[in-house]
Formats: sequence, C-alpha cells, structure tokens
Amino acid sequence: MSTPSIQFSRRNFLRTSSLASGGLLIGFNLFTACKSDVKPPVDLADLNYNDFNAFIKIAKNGAVTIFSPNPEIGQGIKTSMPMIIAEELDVSWDNVYVQQGVLDTKNYTRQIAGGSQSIRFGWDALRQTGATAKQMLVNAAAARWGVEASELSVSDGVITNKAGETLSYGDVVDEAAILEVPENVTLKEPKDYKIIGTDRRNVDIDKIVTGQPLFGIDYKEEGMLYASVLRPPAFGQELVSFDATEAKAIPGVVDVIQIGDMAKALLGEEKVNWTAQLSGSGKVVVLAKSTWEAFKGKKAIKAVWSDATPLESTEFHDEKLNGLLDGKDFVTMRKDGDVNKAFAQADKVLERTYESPFLPHNCMEPMNFFANVSDEKIHLVGPVQTPEDAANTVAALLGRDVEDIHLEMTRMGGGFGRRLYGDFVYEAAEISATIKKPIKMVSSREDDMSTGVYRPAIKYRIKAAIKDGQLTGYQLKEAAINGNMYGLIPNFFPAGAVENYQVDVANYKSNITTGAWRAPYTNFLAYAEQSFFDELAEEMEVDKIKMRLDLLEKVKGTEDERIQYSPERMQEVIKMAVDKSGWGNQPKGTYQGFVAYYCHNTHVAEVADVQIENGLPVVKKVTCIVDCGIVINPMGALNQIEGGVVDGIGHSMYGSFGFENGKPTANNYDKYRLGRMKEAAVVETHLVQNELSPTGLGEPTLPPAGGAVANALKAATGKRVYKQPFIEQSELWKAKEEEILG
Repeated sequence: MSTPSIQFSRRNFLRTSSLASGGLLIGFNLFTACKSDVKPPVDLADLNYNDFNAFIKIAKNGAVTIFSPNPEIGQGIKTSMPMIIAEELDVSWDNVYVQQGVLDTKNYTRQIAGGSQSIRFGWDALRQTGATAKQMLVNAAAARWGVEASELSVSDGVITNKAGETLSYGDVVDEAAILEVPENVTLKEPKDYKIIGTDRRNVDIDKIVTGQPLFGIDYKEEGMLYASVLRPPAFGQELVSFDATEAKAIPGVVDVIQIGDMAKALLGEEKVNWTAQLSGSGKVVVLAKSTWEAFKGKKAIKAVWSDATPLESTEFHDEKLNGLLDGKDFVTMRKDGDVNKAFAQADKVLERTYESPFLPHNCMEPMNFFANVSDEKIHLVGPVQTPEDAANTVAALLGRDVEDIHLEMTRMGGGFGRRLYGDFVYEAAEISATIKKPIKMVSSREDDMSTGVYRPAIKYRIKAAIKDGQLTGYQLKEAAINGNMYGLIPNFFPAGAVENYQVDVANYKSNITTGAWRAPYTNFLAYAEQSFFDELAEEMEVDKIKMRLDLLEKVKGTEDERIQYSPERMQEVIKMAVDKSGWGNQPKGTYQGFVAYYCHNTHVAEVADVQIENGLPVVKKVTCIVDCGIVINPMGALNQIEGGVVDGIGHSMYGSFGFENGKPTANNYDKYRLGRMKEAAVVETHLVQNELSPTGLGEPTLPPAGGAVANALKAATGKRVYKQPFIEQSELWKAKEEEILG
C-alpha cells in the first residue's frame, strides 16, 4: 500500500529587513499560508515585521536565529522544527539560536499543538524554507564572484568556489535579501543529512533546569494583579449570589468582582468553536497583589449556588452508557459487508465489554494566563495549544477585531489536550476587560482537577464471529459521554482485514465538560481491542501473533483509500517486537503481553514484562518498536516514546476518577493515584529505520501500553481485566498470591 502524503505549495515568499545589529531577517512561509499577492519588498526599509510568519534571521557574523512557530508543550518541536530548517539551510547547529514565534494568523496555518501532527504537516514546507534560503545565499555569492551558482558548494554556512575562495552567509546576506526568490530548489537526500537524525539537546534545557522564566506561570509584568476564580463547585450548578466581606479584609486583596456575562452572551450567539468550553455560570474573581493572597481571598468567599441542571454521578453515567450499548440508537461510522449475517451463520460468537473512567489531565503547570485589555490593543501571554482559536474567541467575547490581539506563546508545563480548550484564556481576558488593568489568572491544582475538562468515560462492546476457524465478522460499539471517536479511527486495524466489519457509536450529552486527552479515544480503545484480539486468538486456538500477521496479510494490495495504516509497516513492527523482546523466552515468574497498534499516523508494537510481587502486579519492562518514518531528533524521540509508555501504564493501572452529585471524587494527588517514579518500567525502544516522511510521536506509544499490560496480566493470573484502572481488580492479585504461596 502506498504511503499517504500531504501536498504543499512549493511557492515561498521572501521578506527581508535591515537589523540594527548589522544582520538581515529572511522570512519564509512554513505552511503555504502567505497570500498570493504578497511580494518580496525591494526597499528593505519598507518591511513590516508583523508580516512575518516563520522566518530565519542571519547576522553579519554568520549566526542564525530560527523562529519556531508552533506551541511547545514538551513534545520537542521547538527543537526539531528548527533542526529541519537548519539542515536544508546547511548551517552548523552550533551557530543556530531558536526563538518561539508569536501568533500570526495572517501568515501561519495550523499553529497548533495537537494530534501529534506538527512535524508531519510541517516536514515538506520546513525543508523548502531552509533550502530556499540556502539557494538565495548561494546565488548572491555566485553573482559576486561572477560564476554559475552550480559551481559552488556549501558546508556549515560557508560557500566555496572552485578556486577555494570562501564567503560566509553573513558576507552575502545583504545581497541575497534583494534577489528573486527561486521557484524550484533542490532538497537534500537523507544520506546527506548532518543534523536530522542526530541527537540534539532541548533548546530550552538550560532554562528548564536552572529555573529561569520560561513557562506561562513565570510570566509577569509591572503593575499586574493576580486573579483567582471561584467557579461552580459542581457541574450543573450556577452562581446565585456571594458575600465578599471577609475576602476583602484579607491583606493583599485588592478587589472582588463577578464575571461571566460576556461568556454567557457569546454562548447565546453560538459564535464559539469546539475549543471554547465556555461556562454559562457567573464566577467570582478575587484580585490581589500575589497568587497566595488571591487564593486566600477565594477561600473566604461565601457563595450561594443553585442547581441549573441535574447533578450527575458515576452510577448514573454507568447506567446511561450501558443503556446505550444495549439500545439501538447508533450512528454507523463504517460498514463493510453484513455483520448481522456473519453472526447468524457463525460457529462461535465472542462478545466482551470494556470500561474506562473519566480522567483529568494533570498538567504539572496549572492553568494560567496573562491578559492586558486596553482600548488600543489586547495583549495575551501564556500556555495554550490553540492560540489562533483563543484569539478569535477573545475577539468575539470582547467585541473587538482579532487584529487588535497580540498573543505570545510560552512553553507549557504539560498540555495533553487540556490546553486545547481556552476557557482559562477567556476568563483572563474578561477579568482584564472588566477592571481595565493587566492581570494574571492562576488556577490551583484543586481548580484544575475539579472544574476542568476531562477524558470522557467510555464503554466499548466488541463482538466477533468465528466460522470454520476463521474470523468472519467484527463489530465495535462505542458508548461515550458527550462525544464519539473521530472519523479516522474506524479505518484503523482491523478495518479491511475482516469482510464483515462495522463500527457504531452513541453518546450521552452530559453537563460535565469533556474533551481530548492524550491520544483521544485510542488511549482506551487500543487496550480494549488488543485485549479482545488476544482473547479471540485463544477462542480460535491460534497463535496470537500469527493471527495478527495473517489478518494484515489480507489488507495488502487493498484499493480501499479509507484504510489509514500500512499492513507492511505494521507487520514489520510486530516481527521486530517479537525478536527484540525475547517473546516467549522469559524466565519463570515473568509474564508477557503483546500489542500492535496504529494511531496518529505511526505504527507501534509493544511487549510488556510483568511480575507479581507482594500480591501486586509490577510492570518491569516494555519493549517498544516504533515506525514513525525519518526520526528528526533521536534523543527527543526517545523522550516522547518513553514518556508515552510510562503515562499509558500509569493511567491504565491507577487512574480512577468519577463524580458524586456533580462533584469530582478527587481534587488533588492525595486522592488521585498516578504512577510513581519507582514504579516506572524500563522502556527499551527500537526505531524502524527508513526514509519515509516523519509522523508524530507525542501520542502513539501511549495507547498500546495499557493493552500490553492487560495481556501480560492475563498471562500472569489466568484472568482478563475488562475495566480500568487495573489495580482495582484486586480479586485477580489475591488469587495469584494464594497460588504463589501455595
């Protein structure tokens, strides 16, 4: 099957400007977003810096600054995206300096951190950016020497002619700036890469380890106030009234106000997109001279709340989801053949139901944002994954033009999908607009966990038909809170491998805010499906690895353009996982579980090694095989891969979260169990080497981890787990302990 590709325009526009430091800025469109009528200015003094999108800055001394346009949430793109440009620009990485770009809605597209798509979507255009700059610098050198550009060679920012004479990029940058932009440039072959494929330190690492200002929580401006927001304590409640007398008496508290009218009005006009997550309730805001004083003031507020909609509990959600699975009100997302006929004619039918709870995002850095709303402009600074959507919604909220907004992105202390939703940005903007002063809205850990956006509770029911020893039918039913899987997922494996195949979805509309959580839907679906496949292999009395390989064989050569995965690449990671993990050859007392999964355009196979210690399961090691195409920064890739595996294990094993009368059952880590450092498994990673275009790494290794552990637990205990978190299935470990103790 051919590898899917994304087409980009080859046309890039050059812009230049004199610098006070004696260098020039050379800017290139990264995502084909420049308007067709924009022309490179000949008069350098006419440059408007605000017209830049992503760009390169070259100084007279040859130093190069590369601006990274996308939000950095720990996925490493602030390092890897400039690496791609620097590779094609042909400069020494030692001479490269990286800066975070600001939001530029005129010249960027997809200035987002989400879906593990930044590198995949930027790959071709980023290379074009560097290669175009390099060609213009070479053309300038050729003009100075009076030779053909094809006669010159470049290495590490130095241009050399046949006579051995050299010019640095800084020597010719002025001349290059006013040359015509070449329409066609030659990109490097992977064999010639010097930067791509080599380990490079995180460009922010020095600031991170020394605690220098870098994150949104660090940002401050002279004269700003700190804001703490009191939100409804339960989902379904609204503010009736409040008494701020005691709060105002606390030293450092400047004022107490109410907000929410702007958000409520905007909701009524339906001008918001999916990232907004606006609340219709009024909220109380304590303004103070420090975060601590604002927090103290908020605790002193005496508020009265009313029940606007029913207050929901976990038992209620379970009942609703079970009712959906048992009902007939489904939307069919993919249908091949006739599953009902396959089930009717089957020799055996296997059906299982899998359950997962709500989960909070648990970003290490709580939600926060700076806003300074004045008549002249709206200045926003902070950690957000969707800056363009945030700016558009703020403009609608305040009745202003989006051109009035200047939004700066800070590094984020975790995102995992939570910062796709801009509710905290809009609160900050409304507060500043109300008091006409700069403010910093800061949430506490309790705020984040009890009034946030959650991974939705979901149940999957999977049913398979077996006829004459073959898998002849497969049906997946999803019941979810608020929303269902996105449209590509039904085209993941085993789509195309089973003649009769159907995916049906249904949801219950809840007043609890839900949204994307690292690897949306697949974060739980991978466990459910891959655990089911193991059980299916047992029912069919076939080898579980061979069953997967045989099913993939049926997809080869398919003309079904809906299929998202490559059967060949999936087979390769499976075979490598078997080889590298020592599958089936572990010492006594070590139990293995296998998973192969495709999501976010990346193929992954994982094998978990589990032991039972003191009556509890311990994940000792995970062997992880990843095919993500060309690896830009192996060091950064390993960080993402290992982090995803550890995160996937921790939440599958321990993540338990629910609601009681609209209130979360946990609001801090004293009640919400995360995986601990001492529990982190050793992750042994192997990257498939090829020259295919790169795909994402921030999410794909998380979904398979839970399934690999679940299958290992079956090997260890003889029983399967059908519900997360696994640790709550205590009867399994007790039974195994009794067996061990005799």
